[in-house]
Amino acid sequence: MVEEKSEQGGSDQKIFTPTFVMGWVANFLQFLVFYSLITTMALYAVSEFGASNTMGGLAASSFVIGATVARLFTGYTVDRVGSRRITLIAIAVTTIVVIFYIPANSVGALLTVRFLHGFSYSFATTAVMAMVQSMIPSQRRSEGTGYFSLGTTLAAAFGPATSLMMVNQFSYTALFTVTLVISVIALIAAIVMYLRTGGVAAPGGAAKFSFRSIINPKVLPIAIFMLIIAFAYSGIMTYVNAYADERDLLPGAAFFFVAYAVTMFLSRSYLGKLQDRKGDNVVVFTGLIFFILSLLLLAVANHNWQVIIAGGLSGLGYGALMPAAQSITVGVADHHEFGSALSTLFLLVDVGFGVGPIVLGAILASINFGTLYVALAGVVVLAGVYYIFTHGHSERARRGLAG
Repeated sequence: MVEEKSEQGGSDQKIFTPTFVMGWVANFLQFLVFYSLITTMALYAVSEFGASNTMGGLAASSFVIGATVARLFTGYTVDRVGSRRITLIAIAVTTIVVIFYIPANSVGALLTVRFLHGFSYSFATTAVMAMVQSMIPSQRRSEGTGYFSLGTTLAAAFGPATSLMMVNQFSYTALFTVTLVISVIALIAAIVMYLRTGGVAAPGGAAKFSFRSIINPKVLPIAIFMLIIAFAYSGIMTYVNAYADERDLLPGAAFFFVAYAVTMFLSRSYLGKLQDRKGDNVVVFTGLIFFILSLLLLAVANHNWQVIIAGGLSGLGYGALMPAAQSITVGVADHHEFGSALSTLFLLVDVGFGVGPIVLGAILASINFGTLYVALAGVVVLAGVYYIFTHGHSERARRGLAG
């Protein structure tokens, strides 16, 4: 059996090992299924089962509810059992769950499948990321994390468009069949990872379940920072279509996330290397500036090209901050805590995305979209101030690791 060296097991500075590539594929395909289904489930519940709009919304969000509940246990489980085993088990379970989208014949059945899918998906994405992170050389952590995160970006760009095309041209059954095939390919990638890494990423975490298993104190500062950032970004994710409809900018909104994906794709390698060599601050502050510019441009935009440019700025903003935060997360945690560390980050990001639409929806009853996006730019400024007084003053943040 071939056994690949982790950063703890040798001096190999390669990023693109077979395990990294298979992990990238598995992660990309998991997110591709997520983005493909979340954009279609509300309409599916309404059109196929006569559900109300509220129940349709629940059909979409029950996945997120399941994932958030799982976050309470993923960190402990991954650290205790081992990311290698959990990766294989969790992706196998997600593949089995996806099968049941096809026979689900009621709203209740659909909600159950969505919840279980989200629950198992949370374990799968946390475990595969912890496993891949254990293989990335520490001095190239940010660069490797950036390459790995591109899969999520590409899934966000292509998933919704692909699913809508499938539904419009064929049927929901065809969509579910395609997502099942994608899930099977992800499982094959997980099996290859498992076979190539015998003895790597073994268990060794916390002996018992505790609050630290849910919220890793070392990661809390950067996780709170990203909670605030996710809260602000939820104002784009949730309301950009309504905003564009109100301002007659729907063509621009259609290309917003394409521009986001393109700029993040083009900048990720450079920003990752920069973070390793010069420290976290240079990338985080750059991301904050571009994110603020994106929000301010959305606030005043009255042409489609302005919305598209705002999407590109967002890719250099939020699209840079999330991979940077992931790199910081595993950088401040011990190797055997990667599961709880990443789970803490994802849990607080989920909270930001979950709370944001509720709070901002209530605020929108009293203000317009322009004022909302200016206010969210102010929220990002506050996040930057918080960052300066928490992680921003550390040696790692100021000077980097490569030296």
